[in-house]
Formats: sequence, C-alpha cells, structure tokens
Amino acid sequence: MSETLQTTDVAASDADLLAQTVTAVREAGSALHERFGEVVRYQSREELMRALAVNDDTALEILRPRLTRLRPQAGWVEDELDGGALPSGEWWVVDPSEGNVNHLHALPEWAVTATLVRENQPVLTVVHLPLTGETYTALTGAGAHLDGRPLHVSQSADLGLSIVATSQARPDEDEEVVRRVGSSITAMLFDALVVRVAVPATLHLLNVAAGRIDAFWQFAGARADLLPGALLVTEAGGRVSDAEGSPWTPQSHSFLAAAPGVHAEAVSTLSR
Repeated sequence: MSETLQTTDVAASDADLLAQTVTAVREAGSALHERFGEVVRYQSREELMRALAVNDDTALEILRPRLTRLRPQAGWVEDELDGGALPSGEWWVVDPSEGNVNHLHALPEWAVTATLVRENQPVLTVVHLPLTGETYTALTGAGAHLDGRPLHVSQSADLGLSIVATSQARPDEDEEVVRRVGSSITAMLFDALVVRVAVPATLHLLNVAAGRIDAFWQFAGARADLLPGALLVTEAGGRVSDAEGSPWTPQSHSFLAAAPGVHAEAVSTLSR
C-alpha cells in the first residue's frame, strides 16, 4: 500500500472515530445535565471530594466503556489532574466533568472532554457544553469546528486591544507557581485591554479558537485541561507554545495559546 493511500485511510478512520467520540461525549454530558441546577453544599474537603467524584463517575460510566470499545488498544488516563508525558502509543485523556466545582455551585462554566493522544500528540478532541448544547471538535489536519462550522482565531495584532485570560493551574499548587500566576496577571493588566481570570482552562481555550478572546496562558496545569484546547487552537490557526515561546509539550511548565498577531507580545509580557 502506498504511503499516500495509507495516510488517507488513517485520516478517514480518525474522522469516523471523531464522530463516534462526539456521540459518547454528548451522552455523558446529558447525564451530567440531569444532575445540574442545585448548589451542592459541603462542609469539609472530604465532602467536596465525594461530591466531585459522584459527577466524575456519572460521566465515566458512559465514557469509559464507549471509548474503550472504540479504541480497545488505547490506554486510559485515570486522573484528570495528571501532567507530564504519556508512555508510547495511544491514550484517551478524558475530563468527565471539566469545571466540576462550577457544576456543584450551579455555575454554567463546565464541560465534558475527550481527547485521543497518539505518541504524545493530540489527534482528535471533543468538548461538549451540555447547557448550551454546543460541541467543539478538532481533528489533526482537518481544522477546528463548532457544531460543524469552522473556527478561526482572531486577527488581533495589538495586545493593548486584546482580551486575554488565565486560570488556576491546579488545586494545592506550590507557592512559587501561585506567585508567578499573580505576577503574570499584574503584567497583563498593564499590557492587555481586558484580563479574565476563571476556571476551567478549556473554556477559555474554546474562546481563543473561536476568536472571541485573543490569548490564554497558564503555569503548570494538567494534560486534561490543556490538550483539548491546544489542538482546537492549533487547528483554528493559532499559536501554542510555553510562556517563553518555545514549543509546548505536556511536560512544559507553562502554556500559552494566542492569535498569531499577539503571540510575541504575550510572550514578552509573560517574560517580565
């Protein structure tokens, strides 16, 4: 079989896999939607963790068997807070309730995500927002889409006219990272038009891919937070790097996704 034909067959297979992943993620989102609406009260860290786990398990009961059936040889990332490189091969990186704390507090900023990673590169991703019914997808080499409509990053070329965003890296982050987050927000407050700070990271990255905001950055962070958005932004024409402008990998200690016209300015601001 020729290399060209083989590549085409793989692309076609991945496109079909993406469509089936969309179905699974939407079904998991519907299950979480049924649980949404009332603020969940908790009085201790243990109660909070139990409530978070119930949401995760609700979605995983649907996602894990469906995605495993689609790709039986793929590994499965157990902890959505994990970071760093993955072993060789294919892996499902799933966040069953991205923005889980928001869900518990009856806030609308949450989603369900599933990303297939091949040799540490995201191949396809699905991010579903159950409250709006929107589904964001990306497939390597085939672009990023919102419910089938192509996404494009903004044409902004001036950080001073840009909306930028960041979020917390993860719970219980070390003091050095927390202070770096704070100093970066201060720097952006001087250089950008508007600075948004909220969780989860994935929803900011959707907005970068859609051209609604111009840049997003974060220090540290988990694979499940960043891989879906990294693929969406790249396929929408944006630039993804670490905060110093070097290529980003899951091992990187920082992350930056931006419209090409403001990427260099954002690097400069974050490097101060």
